[in-house]
Amino acid sequence: MNHRLDYAQAAPAGYKALGSVHSYIHGCGLEKELIDLVYLRVSQLNGCAYCLDSHSRDLLKLGVSLEKIMLLAAWREGLPLFTPRERAALAWAEVVTPVAQTQVPDADYADVAAAFSEKEIADLTLAIALMNALNRVAISFRKVPAAVKAHLENQKP
Repeated sequence: MNHRLDYAQAAPAGYKALGSVHSYIHGCGLEKELIDLVYLRVSQLNGCAYCLDSHSRDLLKLGVSLEKIMLLAAWREGLPLFTPRERAALAWAEVVTPVAQTQVPDADYADVAAAFSEKEIADLTLAIALMNALNRVAISFRKVPAAVKAHLENQKP
């Protein structure tokens, strides 16, 4: 994997704008673990290696069990590990991320609305949108995951 360009350096104002949204999301009142689970699930759906690495590490730092992180891609089968709010957020992320295919049906909105306030739904949707944007940037420019960097550094003589 060859890193194509440093988008933060190439477009600092754009990168700063995305950072402002990130800061807003982390101060909006949604639980940090929930946000990071959603970020990781969106990154799984999009196949973003950099973000998979990054958000898995963030969740581990928060004290989330390795088992919960490993079962995230199949969270419906690991239901006891996920709270009702986490399940609602993950289902919402799965329908919002491929929006062109799903068109976000009313039934899915009703499900998320049963677990979150209107403000929380708006914030959750902004978090999902942000991670989709960041995934696209990281994938497009081949941002190298920390695990790959560490592996490559260990291979040097």
